[in-house]
Amino acid sequence: MEPSAGNLLFFLTLFLFDVQISSQVCVDIPSDTEAVLGHAMRLTCISCMKREEISAKTRVDWYYVTEANKRIPIYAFDGLPQEIDGLWKGRLMWNGSKDLQDLSINILRVTPNDTGTYVCEVLRQFQFNSYTPSFTYSKVIHLVVSEEVSRNLMAVYSEYVMYALLMFLSLWLLVEMVYCYRKVSKADARGRNNAY
Repeated sequence: MEPSAGNLLFFLTLFLFDVQISSQVCVDIPSDTEAVLGHAMRLTCISCMKREEISAKTRVDWYYVTEANKRIPIYAFDGLPQEIDGLWKGRLMWNGSKDLQDLSINILRVTPNDTGTYVCEVLRQFQFNSYTPSFTYSKVIHLVVSEEVSRNLMAVYSEYVMYALLMFLSLWLLVEMVYCYRKVSKADARGRNNAY
């Protein structure tokens, strides 16, 4: 049974409508919490906007929290990235997205003193005709600096499984190639025998 032209047109229209209303998805992922000494480290801070058609003025402040619970400002973004004088000056770089949903920063050369708690504070002021409501979001990241990469058990296990699977598949491919070669040579020998 062939589909009618009306059904085909209906499904095509539905498909085009579905393609037009789809949009990018914002997913809040946790930040890595382990950094390697001397390497770069990304502190991930994501604040999803629920309605992309609403314009908002976004300000981001990054803080380092001392053991005495004192917040030290280390970086700010208010339309433009702003480095703040202190231990992190010259080592922090903006790594956020253009739509300001990803508000992450990078620590360029991690030092032992970078171990500690970081806070990303986001202030959004939405711009409507009659009023400007605001939204605040705060994310806490506990960073640990080590001299070398620590490997978790699951990563080691998955690496061993991957190598075992690769070895098995390589061996299976070799057996299949030998089998096919023998089959082709037998068929070739039978063809030569039949020719005489």
